Amino acid sequence: MTSRILMIVTSNARMGDTGQPTGLWAEELAVPYYALADAGVEVTLASPAGGPAPIDPGSVKPVGQNDPVVERFLADTLLQARIAATPKASEFDGAAFDAVFFPGGHGTMWDLPVDAGVTRAVERAFAARKLIASVCHGAAGLVTARRPDGHSIVKDLRVNSFTDAEETAVGLEKVVPFLLETRLRELGGRFEGTGNWQPFALRDGQLITGQNPQSSHLVAQSLLAALAAR
Repeated sequence: MTSRILMIVTSNARMGDTGQPTGLWAEELAVPYYALADAGVEVTLASPAGGPAPIDPGSVKPVGQNDPVVERFLADTLLQARIAATPKASEFDGAAFDAVFFPGGHGTMWDLPVDAGVTRAVERAFAARKLIASVCHGAAGLVTARRPDGHSIVKDLRVNSFTDAEETAVGLEKVVPFLLETRLRELGGRFEGTGNWQPFALRDGQLITGQNPQSSHLVAQSLLAALAAR
């Protein structure tokens, strides 16, 4: 049976009230999307607001200057059309998929935590014992989701995201609405990470989380292994 993944990306194109552009980090979509799709997984894209999902301009160079996977993404007219017309996350039941996956990008910090459709999709998936995966700031999609007992889905589980040290290194620690590592710790997550910009991902039960763009491949491979084991 073909595995089905609900991949939820940000709809937010601005860093708060700074006017600075942001959005989805291209590599954090492209790497897991193609790893999953090439393995025969059915990927459904969605976003909080629906419609076009903005790509962070800092994540894309002129054509011919990007990593091969981003070049593939830029040349993929079908995927570009899907990114330009995403359905709303609220239209989907997370329990109907084998996993819910959150690519990152700073845009996620403003809309994933406050969107009821995102929260519901994660809660439904978690309650149904499905997998929940994220890369980098994609873990913002986890912070408002609760288990049926009312506790955060990350409580007492090993979890990872873009670290506070990395946020400080890029000079955005006072721009983002909250520090993701700090929030995951406050929710009871057992946060584990590594040095800035180093690949790192871990799995604990249903959760698979990776630290930064360099970790996208590790998260995708861990998710594929988990899907195969099921």
